Amino acid sequence: QPFFQLVKLRKLGLSDNEIQRLPPEIANFMQLVELDLSRNDIPEIPESISFCRALQVADFSGNPLTRLPESFPELQNLTCLSVNDISLQALPENIGNLYNLASLELRENLLTYLPESLAQLQRLEELDLGNNELYHLPETIGALFNLKDLWLDGNQLAEIPQEVGNLRNLLCLDVSENKLECLPEEISGLTSLTDLLVSQNLLQVLPDGIGKLRRLSILKVDQNKLIQLTDSIGDCESLTELVLTENQLQSLPKSIGKLKKLNNLNADRNKLTSLPKEV
Repeated sequence: QPFFQLVKLRKLGLSDNEIQRLPPEIANFMQLVELDLSRNDIPEIPESISFCRALQVADFSGNPLTRLPESFPELQNLTCLSVNDISLQALPENIGNLYNLASLELRENLLTYLPESLAQLQRLEELDLGNNELYHLPETIGALFNLKDLWLDGNQLAEIPQEVGNLRNLLCLDVSENKLECLPEEISGLTSLTDLLVSQNLLQVLPDGIGKLRRLSILKVDQNKLIQLTDSIGDCESLTELVLTENQLQSLPKSIGKLKKLNNLNADRNKLTSLPKEV
């Protein structure tokens, strides 16, 4: 096909079309750096995609794919991979071979587990696993030391491994809409964290270690089962937004009065009878 004779092609954008097949001749594009095939009707990516060794950015989101080709982890120059909303049931076991990945988007799929090799993605800065079917996070998630943004919202997680506390560079952690009954005390290790989103879980208390998150700006704990708020919340000196809506709180700690940067405090639909005078 003449189109696949464009061997000098470096960027190919075909998003929002009705393409139903990606032919194996895609392998001809050995100089291709960016490929966007999002929101088409492609049911399968050919194994020959592995010949596109120059590929750095790829987006296959919104296609009726259920798997990635076994050869996919051979694309070792890949830095950004988006495969959102494709009914993906599993990642290739050797996904860790994509060691240059900085951004991996896997939102709205059917993933039930993560392969151990994911821990090899040492350059990963963004990992989006929102709206999947994850029941368990491997302890090795704590090895992704360069991670800045981690989205785990809308899964089935009952706990977060304590190793998450090793993610010293993490800025945003979203674990809302899960089944968490507690957060590990080791969360105190997330000293760079600015956004912590734990809405719609089953938390009764927050760990005391949360007070060590001195850079935390936004804390959302709405729609949980909080019966008390730890005094250490007053040590979160950068907090600007604290959302406690729909919990079981009967009182707020006096230490809230120390949060001088707070400009949004929402405690609707609790059991409060008064506020501490320090507020």
